[in-house]
Amino acid sequence: MATTVGDVERFEASRGRLEAIAYRLLGSASEAEDVVQETYLRWQAADPGRIEVPEAWLTKVLTNLCLNQLTSARARRETYVGEWLPEPLLAGDPMLGPADTAEQRESVSYAVLTVMERLSPNERAVYVLREAFDYPHREIAEILDLTEAASQQIYHRAKKHVAEGRARAEIDESAARRIVDEFLAAATSGRTEPLVRLLTADAVAVGDGGGVIPARAKGFRGALAVATFLRGLFKPGKAKRALVGGSPDVYATTANGGPALVAVLDGRVIGVMCLEVTPDGIAAFRNQVNPAKLGRATRAWAADDHGEPLLTAF
Repeated sequence: MATTVGDVERFEASRGRLEAIAYRLLGSASEAEDVVQETYLRWQAADPGRIEVPEAWLTKVLTNLCLNQLTSARARRETYVGEWLPEPLLAGDPMLGPADTAEQRESVSYAVLTVMERLSPNERAVYVLREAFDYPHREIAEILDLTEAASQQIYHRAKKHVAEGRARAEIDESAARRIVDEFLAAATSGRTEPLVRLLTADAVAVGDGGGVIPARAKGFRGALAVATFLRGLFKPGKAKRALVGGSPDVYATTANGGPALVAVLDGRVIGVMCLEVTPDGIAAFRNQVNPAKLGRATRAWAADDHGEPLLTAF
């Protein structure tokens, strides 16, 4: 059937919500865009006039497309070079979706997106639909072809796994900026001790280069190991400049709602380091340097004025 203007408008009214769901489910903005487009093609091929609740129909189609994607992604990630990290989204990106409640903000945090990689596809879907979008279990059960009781059980199991995988702490924007400033001062001091004092005892540092940019296959663990790595990372050197093609400018910003550092070279984002902050200190540094996962960040960065960089690295 031919798609009418009204059909297109109904889909576009749901696009933002669909993209936000897909991003949380997949951890990839580019893959989220692809499944939303596939959902639109299926909407075009259907008869929208016979669909009683378009929002529910679209959500069901999108979620099942994401479940298929997650199943195949697991196989692909078994051969992924090094650590796999989600694609970071910078402040203001509409794909971050709703941020009215602590649960909504937390569901898109970089730490939680990383932890959700450990969940089964169904666990991830139930957790996202319930925690971030407040779908009732009755509707989740219909979307996933489950019983309502099964949806509740899956949700409680997923929520427990997520809670065990991270320490929850909300900080305001000024506190986040202060933490970033303190971290940069310590990282560029040339000494390990100031960094150790900022870290939790079990801190981790992980990088995702996708086999394109050198990144350690396994992350660093423990305050001393992480501090030693970070001191070396921020130490100037000709080899580093040659690797990235120059001396990038480093800015403080937020990514996925948390404090982050962005490295920019000639207008292109070449790295986003997300900091996981807890009441006991900085618990994790997750550094995304895979060029395939920084295209959206580069486009978003170019759209705004960010003032002067905090430093020029290397």
